[in-house]
Amino acid sequence: MARVRSIPSTELPSSIAEVYENYAAGYGPFRNQCAVFAHVPSALDHMMRLLMELRAQGNVKRRYIEIAVVVTSQLNECEYCVTHHRPMLEVEGISHEGVDRLMKYEDHPELDVIDKLVVEYTTLVTTRANRIRDNVFERLRQHFSEAQIVELTLRITLCGFFNRFNDALQIEEEAEALALAGHD
Repeated sequence: MARVRSIPSTELPSSIAEVYENYAAGYGPFRNQCAVFAHVPSALDHMMRLLMELRAQGNVKRRYIEIAVVVTSQLNECEYCVTHHRPMLEVEGISHEGVDRLMKYEDHPELDVIDKLVVEYTTLVTTRANRIRDNVFERLRQHFSEAQIVELTLRITLCGFFNRFNDALQIEEEAEALALAGHD
């Protein structure tokens, strides 16, 4: 159980309740997270709307976003996010076992050169953002536009925020998310 009361969408103004329901149903099984974010309706509105808009725009391939989210969550040991995003990454073509091996990306048979670069960059942003060498950005520019690099960085750092938010407030994985991730 979360450390704060879960607020149902019915207690929110209709415009924010709509964002809550769209995110909880369409982005993934994130109802418990929305129920906690609902304590700060403007944060729920802006954060969840932003994530839905970014996904709809598709500026960065979903595979790269999901790799970044799972790697960040593995590094930060956020079980909530790993549980939720593992199935999304599996849809993008990485096996259950492959998801477990992401941190061993250099010899990962399911990852191509760009996937490996995303894992490397995500690890650097998450663990030592102030010491990333210019050559990493040179390699990123070979595959991504500057706007895509900014969005990828945004998604990595937002994921770190969500990892800490979920863990600090002890948001529990939804039964649907556990089932999708293969947990009994």
